[in-house]
Amino acid sequence: METKLYDLLDRFYNEMVEIRRYLHQYPELSFKEEHTPAYIADFHKKLGHNVKTNVGGRGVTAVLQGGRPGPVIALRADFDALPIHEQTDLPFRSRVDGVMHACGHDGHTATLLILAKAINALKEKWRGTIVFIHQHAEEYAPGGAIDMIKDGCLDGVDVIFGTHLWATVPYGKIQYKHGPMMAAVDRFEIEIIGQGGHGAMPHLTKDAVVIGSQLVTNMQQLVSRRVDPLDPAVVSVGSFVAQNAFNVIADRAKLTGTVRTFSEDVRSLLEKELETITHATCQSANAEADFTFSRGYPAVVNHEGETAFLADCAYQVPGVSETEEMKPQMGGEDFAYYLKHAKGTFFFTGAQHPNWEKTYPHHHPKFDIDERSMLLAAKVMGKAALEYDN
Repeated sequence: METKLYDLLDRFYNEMVEIRRYLHQYPELSFKEEHTPAYIADFHKKLGHNVKTNVGGRGVTAVLQGGRPGPVIALRADFDALPIHEQTDLPFRSRVDGVMHACGHDGHTATLLILAKAINALKEKWRGTIVFIHQHAEEYAPGGAIDMIKDGCLDGVDVIFGTHLWATVPYGKIQYKHGPMMAAVDRFEIEIIGQGGHGAMPHLTKDAVVIGSQLVTNMQQLVSRRVDPLDPAVVSVGSFVAQNAFNVIADRAKLTGTVRTFSEDVRSLLEKELETITHATCQSANAEADFTFSRGYPAVVNHEGETAFLADCAYQVPGVSETEEMKPQMGGEDFAYYLKHAKGTFFFTGAQHPNWEKTYPHHHPKFDIDERSMLLAAKVMGKAALEYDN
C-alpha cells in the first residue's frame, strides 16, 4: 500500500502543480473566500467523497470511508491568502490586485487534494476513515479553525495531522517539535489621551508623544524583569501614531502591538502587566489611557506520542533527506485549536529551493516555494495516515 500510494502521488504530481498554480492566480482573503471553497468541494465530489460546505463559515470537509475498519484520521490544509501585492515575475502570478498567496496556502490545498485523490484510488483496501479538513481564514483572527470545530469537523476524529510548507527551510527537510511549537498570538491597542498645544509652550500640555515614548521604553522591562527567563515571551510595539503639524504637541497617540507566549500563565501575566504599566505611565504624566488586549490563537502544542510517530514516519519517506526537532518559534497558527480537541501534531515541510540565490520569507511580496515540497508533504502525511493506529 505504501509503495502504491507513493507511486500514485508521483503520477499525480503534475496535476498537483497545476492546482497550486491555478489557486495562486485567484487568491481570496480570509472570511471572503468564495471561489476557492467551491473549487475544493467540486474536486472532492468528483471523487465521490461525502462533502460538507460552509463548515464553520466558509470551510469544507470531505470524508473518505476506507474499505477496512480502522481509525478516523483528519488531515488539514488552509486556503486563504493575504492582502499583499505580488511582486514576483512568475507566469502564474496573482491576477487579483493587492491579494497574494504569500504563505503557501495554495500549496497546502493542492497537496491535500492530490493526497485525497491518491488515497481514493486505494480506498477499497484502505484501513479506516479520512476526514479532509479544508480550512478558511487561518491568517486573520479569530480564524476559521475554531468555528469549524464548533460545527463538528472533529467529531469522531482520533487524530489530526497538518503541515506548513516552510520556505526558509531547505527542500527535503522535515521539522517536528514535541510539545510547544508555535506561540500564542495576542494583540494590544493603547490610546493615550493627553492635552495638546503649541510646540513652543510644552509646559501647558500633556504631550502624548513623550508619554507614549516613555511607555514603549517601560514595556521593555516586562519580558526582561517580570517574566521568568526560562519562559519565552515577546512584547513588540508595531505602530505608534500621533500625526500633527510640526509645531503642534499631540493630545492623543495610539500604539498597537503584539504579545507572543507559550505558557498560559505568562500570557495572563503579560496581559495584566501591560495594562498596569500603561495606566501607571499615563498617570505619572496626569494623562489617561484606553487599553484593549485581544487574545488571538493559543500556542500550538503538539502531542508527544503523535509527534514521535510522525517523526518516525517522515524519516522513512523517500525524498526526505533530513528530519530534525526544531526550536519553538514565535509565529502563530490556529491549528492550535485542533490540538486542544484531538490528539495530533503539526510539522514543517522544507520548501526552499536549493538553486535560489535569494529566499523570501512568508508574507513577503516575492514569496515562493519549491513545488516539490508539496509532493514530499503529501507522502509524509499519507504515510502517517496509512500507518496510524489508535
